[in-house]
Amino acid sequence: MNSDNLGVGALTLAHIAILEEAAKAAGVEPHFLIIGWDDARAKYMKRDNVEVAALRMKDFVKPRSGLYNLLRDCDVVLDIGAGDSFADIYGVKRFSTMLASKILTLLARRPLVLSPQTIGPFQRGWVRRASLAVIRRATVVSTRDDLSTKFLRDLGYQGYLIEATDVALRLPYEKADLPSSDKLRVGINVSGLLFNGGYTKNNMFGLRDSYSEVIRTLLFLLSERGDIEVHLVPHVIAEDFEVEDDHRVGQKLADEFPFVKLAPKFNDPSEAKSYISGMDFFVGARMHACIAAFSSGVPVLPMAYSRKFKGLFGTLGYDTLADCQSDDAVTILRKFETALNDHVALKAKTESCLQIGLERLKVYETAVTGILQNAARTK
Repeated sequence: MNSDNLGVGALTLAHIAILEEAAKAAGVEPHFLIIGWDDARAKYMKRDNVEVAALRMKDFVKPRSGLYNLLRDCDVVLDIGAGDSFADIYGVKRFSTMLASKILTLLARRPLVLSPQTIGPFQRGWVRRASLAVIRRATVVSTRDDLSTKFLRDLGYQGYLIEATDVALRLPYEKADLPSSDKLRVGINVSGLLFNGGYTKNNMFGLRDSYSEVIRTLLFLLSERGDIEVHLVPHVIAEDFEVEDDHRVGQKLADEFPFVKLAPKFNDPSEAKSYISGMDFFVGARMHACIAAFSSGVPVLPMAYSRKFKGLFGTLGYDTLADCQSDDAVTILRKFETALNDHVALKAKTESCLQIGLERLKVYETAVTGILQNAARTK
């Protein structure tokens, strides 16, 4: 509810919006308990029916207290795994917290809903076995892309599965009211994490060419054109964590390329999406910045650094994408130029693919409606 990563926050706020519709259809009054890590910034939302419980590591291991007690207080538990963290590629520690939250839900005898998310990869044998055991006991299992669906089937899961999409397609926003301009507004989300080489600062994600040089070359080429207004749009604003901070990198680039406009430090994900909705074209390496563009009807070129991009957008039939792990700098810049020149047709494709995504989320919403109705009957 107050993550410096506005993509994580987008999952929370959009999920609440979906669940409110499901609750209305189920004829119940929802009270939300948001359980997760706590960052320093102010909460995105303050409402009487929204409560926040900040987690600490010891909450996972305290017997019959901590997280367990929080889960016992719930009628239904919806676990979205931060969108992509139900995997062991981020390390055993993070995976262990993801697994523990699900095991504790089952021990608390509460319905476990695995909300739309990327599931896997699981690289270790014991991780695969433990994950499959938990997934088989979930009341609802939902992925956000076909790659995760295939992964689960290959893992051995044979139960009912909803292949939805990212809930952030439903993030509320207000269409940006920007002054008229005869220039094309191009938004660029520069990932501070990729720009700095990842947490290791040594090309942690195995990108084929230097991401920072690709961005600088792109800005140089755009500076040569007089028909484009460039906006740098940060989506992770982490003042206390320099390697992650998009805004700090944006300020550095704005100093190097004074023709660009640097977007403000957004207070919440909806504010960021509202700003992005005012662009005519968008390119970014933070997936939820790209989703904000896509779901507000702005044609977008995602710059992928993992399979989650291709899985999410490809499942919706949107194949305009630069793969920073396999594409060289020349190819990425060529894809940008092609997509920009074709932005009018790409906008129409964006809107048709968005409808596919919204229909998939409706299937998930309907399933949750049934879960809430059943929980209300048995309470």
